[in-house]
Order: sequence, then C-alpha cells, then structure tokens
Amino acid sequence: MAMNSWAEDLFQLFQISKKDMESFSAMERRGSRWSIEERVQEEAQFLVEELRKTEAQPFDPTLILSLAPCNVICSTLFNERFQYDDEKLLYLMSLLNENSKKISSPWNQMYNLWPKLIKHLPGEHRAFSKRLTNVKNFILEKVKEHQESLDQNSPRDYIDCFLSKMEQEKHNPMSEFDLENLAVCGSNLFVAGTETTSSTLRYGLLLLMKHPEVQAKVHEEIDSVIGHNQRPSLKDKMKMPYTEAVLNEIQRYITLLPSNLPHAVTKDTKFRQYVIPKGTTVFPLLSSVLLDCKEFPNPETFDPGHFLDKNGSLRKTDYFIPFSLGKRACVGEGLARVELFLFLTTILQNFSLEPLVEPRELEIKPLVTGLLNVPPPFKLRLLPR
Repeated sequence: MAMNSWAEDLFQLFQISKKDMESFSAMERRGSRWSIEERVQEEAQFLVEELRKTEAQPFDPTLILSLAPCNVICSTLFNERFQYDDEKLLYLMSLLNENSKKISSPWNQMYNLWPKLIKHLPGEHRAFSKRLTNVKNFILEKVKEHQESLDQNSPRDYIDCFLSKMEQEKHNPMSEFDLENLAVCGSNLFVAGTETTSSTLRYGLLLLMKHPEVQAKVHEEIDSVIGHNQRPSLKDKMKMPYTEAVLNEIQRYITLLPSNLPHAVTKDTKFRQYVIPKGTTVFPLLSSVLLDCKEFPNPETFDPGHFLDKNGSLRKTDYFIPFSLGKRACVGEGLARVELFLFLTTILQNFSLEPLVEPRELEIKPLVTGLLNVPPPFKLRLLPR
C-alpha cells in the first residue's frame, strides 16, 4: 500500500527525529534550569489550583486537561508557561484541538481514499495545513525572541539548544539544523505531546469513576506513600505498584492509537504466508497486542490485575506497547510516562472523582475510532480531600 495524502503528512508530523533527540539531550547535559520532572511537577500544581476553581461543581475537563501538557511543551520549548486563560495559549490550543478532531474524522478517510482528486478541491485538508502553518509561525515568533538573547553557554530550553547547534553547523551544507526544521520539530512536540496525554488522562478519570473500587485503592496508596503535604515525585513510583498498574491498564484498555502510525519495511519481509516488498507502508495494529486474550485474560475488561503478580507487585510484560516498539517507537514515551504519573497522582491526592450518574451508567465507548480512540464527552465533580 502506498503512503499518500494525510497519511504521509501525519507520518512526517509525528516523527521525532534525531534533531529532537539531540536537542533534548543537550538540555540535560548543559544544565537547563529545570529538569523535565520539575517542569511537570510545577504544572501539576497549577493544574490543581485551576481545578479547585470548579468548587465541586459539574464541569467538562477536556480543555483544562489539554492545557496542562501543552504548557509543559511550552516550558520545554521556550522556557515559558501561560496562565490557563491566556489568549496565546488558548489560540495555540484551538489549533491543536481542531486538527486533532479532524485526524480521526470521516473527511480524513475520504481524503486518503481519493487524494489526487480531493487535493485540488476546497475543503478541510486546506484548513488542516493552514492550522499546522500557524503552529509553526507561533514557534518561530518565540525563536526570534530567543535569537536576540541567546547565551550558548547557558541554554534555557529546547530552542536555545537547537539554535546553538545551528551555530555550530553553520558551515556544514548538509546540516539539518535550520529554522524550518526547528519549527517542524517544535510542531511535532506540540501535536504528539499534547492530545495523546490529555486524552489518556481524560479517559483515565472516566474509568476511575466507572470503577470506584479502583479509585479507592489508588487513594489509599497515595495516602500511604505520598501523604497530603508533599508533591508527588518519580521516586514515589517504585513504592506504588497498584497506581502504576492502573496507569498501565488505562493505556492498555483504551488503546489510544489502535493502528499506530505508518511505518515502512526496510527490506523484503516474509510475514506468515505473505511477502511484504521493501518500502511498503504498513500500519502495525497495536490493539491486537494490547488486547491479546492469552496475555491479558478478559482483555475487554478494565482490570489493573492484568499488571500485578500474585504478590501485588508490578508485572512487566512485552505485550504492553502503547508507545509502539522498536527503533521507531515514540521517543516522547519518557515524557508521557512522567506526565501521566505526576498529573494523575496530583489530581487524586487532592480530589475524589464523582460522576453525575451512577457508575454503571457511564458510557466509556470511544466517541470516535480513527487514528485515535477519542474518549466520549463527560462531566464530573471534583470533591476536595
């Protein structure tokens, strides 16, 4: 199957390249002001303060849970976070949210079926590309500000590290470190690092309300290990096997990217009775592994026990691949795991989740299944603990 149209655009969009990895590594090596964990911890506290403003009244958590990971990317990229009512942040979020909706829409499927015909017509594909361009322009404005105050000996963030690398390779005609790639890499981080985390968190809250006994056990473990007076941190994770099992089960159960992103085979490959020619685009079905009935008994049932052994310790399995696997696995997996653990434990440290209907009446079937399994809309109350 040849890769074309939006599938090709998405493949390029979601790739986190060597340039991303090198710049992230430079941030750590050269003493960026804060570590990734500290940035997420800070944002988790701002998130809780924003959630307190709901005052135990019913609300839809979609926007708030999107703004928090988006702010983490902002902090990482250009060392700046925004208030949740800031017009710039809301504008950026509107671009990302709208494109995320269209990725899993019927229009996307139509465009991929008839790209040569539809690309010449007006329609959503043009608006999709324009929104991507606007995200890149947003980043380039920040790049200009950084260029005026850059200190190569004291990088503040991702953009500083990338600009420093550009300076080092300015006489290399083959260098890939240029402003266009910086904008693309930054867009990759926003697109791949915002909606996926926020959707997983949103689905997680829904599942915890659907299964109050699971929520109660997570509360108990948080109270025992972390308490109420200190911020959750990654060092707590090793002492919280049940909470980690719950996070794993949330990701397994929702299979956020059921068909993964397009890959290409690097050589002629025999798979069962088929031969896949070199260069063929393939879509690995992560759902076939995450819902494997031999590895996960009753895979259609939400059960943290899928990741616990008989002693209550975390059970590791090669079948847990929500971030794909191999050389093209998601390089943002580490950041996503940090965010999911710290955001969820900080929320549950401070609140109990209360549905507006009986738990058994909550609908947990995806609203849309496309590139992403989009969680259904819902409202809840957050009761202070």
